[in-house]
Amino acid sequence: MRDHAIMTSADLKAFEREVADAFERGEIRGPIHLSDGNEDQLIKIFKDIPLSAWVFSTWRSHYHALLHGVPRERVMADILAGKSMFLHYPEHRFFTSAIVGGILPIACGVAAAGAEVWCFVGDMTFTIGAFHDAVHWALGYDLPIQFVVEDNGLSTNTPTNEAWGDTDAIRPNKWRRYKYTRGAYPHVGSGKYVAF
Repeated sequence: MRDHAIMTSADLKAFEREVADAFERGEIRGPIHLSDGNEDQLIKIFKDIPLSAWVFSTWRSHYHALLHGVPRERVMADILAGKSMFLHYPEHRFFTSAIVGGILPIACGVAAAGAEVWCFVGDMTFTIGAFHDAVHWALGYDLPIQFVVEDNGLSTNTPTNEAWGDTDAIRPNKWRRYKYTRGAYPHVGSGKYVAF
């Protein structure tokens, strides 16, 4: 069980809107990957993640950091500093990678050391060999890791099933998967062109 209050869906949406507004004003000198439409699912998942667990995430990690207890002001400051795609807070047991699947071996290594780990990936990363290698290794060594596949049906902007076939066919018990419809924001940026 968690020992602090979870942010609400409205809190998360307001945070991303603030990031989008700053991006559109040219205040963020780097790419951003915003979330929208998956707030309720993540709030529910993070109720199961203790603060003592490690959370490994991708380039779209703002919600994960906030829900794992990283202070809002610190996350916002790092995003404004251009670090949206690589937020790292070791003292909060939170780490990300902008490399597709790059976080998987690190997450497995931490789990192999005995720590409880939650590893978030998108449905495109779910299709690559590194993901299946990580899951097989985690199963083979009964590692304390839970994989969460965030399935918006898109591999960047291509429907995942058009790119990779039926990915619903394979589902071992070492990961969770939820579906959501992408909200107001595109794959990268906020939807408005910004010249740096």
